[in-house]
Amino acid sequence: MRKLTFGMNVSLDGYIAAPGDDLGWSVPSDELFQWWSDRVAATGLALYGRKLWESMSSHWPTADQQPGVTPAQIEYARRWRDMPKVVFSSTITTVDWNTRLVTGDAVTEITRLKAEDGGPMDIGGATLAAAAMRAGLIDEYAIVTHPVLVGGGTPFFTALDTWVNLNLVETRTFPDGLLLTRYETTHRNSL
Repeated sequence: MRKLTFGMNVSLDGYIAAPGDDLGWSVPSDELFQWWSDRVAATGLALYGRKLWESMSSHWPTADQQPGVTPAQIEYARRWRDMPKVVFSSTITTVDWNTRLVTGDAVTEITRLKAEDGGPMDIGGATLAAAAMRAGLIDEYAIVTHPVLVGGGTPFFTALDTWVNLNLVETRTFPDGLLLTRYETTHRNSL
């Protein structure tokens, strides 16, 4: 069975995007950027919601051809294009760059994908991850907390019908006070 991880940059008050989908607070240091790039390289399959897909696919396919691009950005762009991806959306009709589109029930498809052989899966996008979280499909949370309070926006965690016990498996600090915490899911209980 494949492992499913939900990992994002998060403000200290728990948001992955500030109001208006502002991500300006989450610009990574070189060290953190390399950590995210290494995650992409190790990912067997990435699962994206439509909104995150549109953001990523509008930049990374050609990012390595932009003026002033760094070697790390070139490497990330290559890794991102090569990584197999699945986009879940009922509103878009085509996807590119080693990507497949799923228009049906996301929870059913994610459950099927987890049962397959293959490398680890990452899930991104607040709505898609929330559906997987509520269904108990996420095995690990990788949270990079930024020392900023944004006061609202898109939350990392969704409301749940059951609580989930987690086991801390890693902590790591990055420049500028950023903190990585990785937790594995241990079991679920009723609220």
